[in-house]
Amino acid sequence: MVDETAMENLGREVAADLGSGAVLGLVGGLGAGKTHFAKGLVSGLGFSGPVTSPTFALVHEYRGGKLPVFHFDFYRLDSAEALLGIGWDEFLDEGGLVIAEWADLYPELMPEPTRWLKFEVRPDGSRGVEELAGP
Repeated sequence: MVDETAMENLGREVAADLGSGAVLGLVGGLGAGKTHFAKGLVSGLGFSGPVTSPTFALVHEYRGGKLPVFHFDFYRLDSAEALLGIGWDEFLDEGGLVIAEWADLYPELMPEPTRWLKFEVRPDGSRGVEELAGP
């Protein structure tokens, strides 16, 4: 079973292997642990402030750590054009870490190479994470 703390710890571990320009596509249902994983990633890169879900803001920026982090949530976007309209390409060009929750909604906009991670809630209530080759 992976609880919230364990998911954040996993994010911190993954952060150690990430560098400038890395893009993570997180996929999985509501409550599967994507945001807790992102909290751990941001913390693992040295940002000490609060990290929250960008569900309604669409993107949160975290600066002050090893790399700038741009945390997106595609869930409430209704088109690829809307994502481009909030500056998606500019964020990709900044050389930070891009984390995109619900990235499978617009896979055509995810650059190569994107590291895809699938989050799931198992029938017993535990959480799992698996790396995928694509969405």
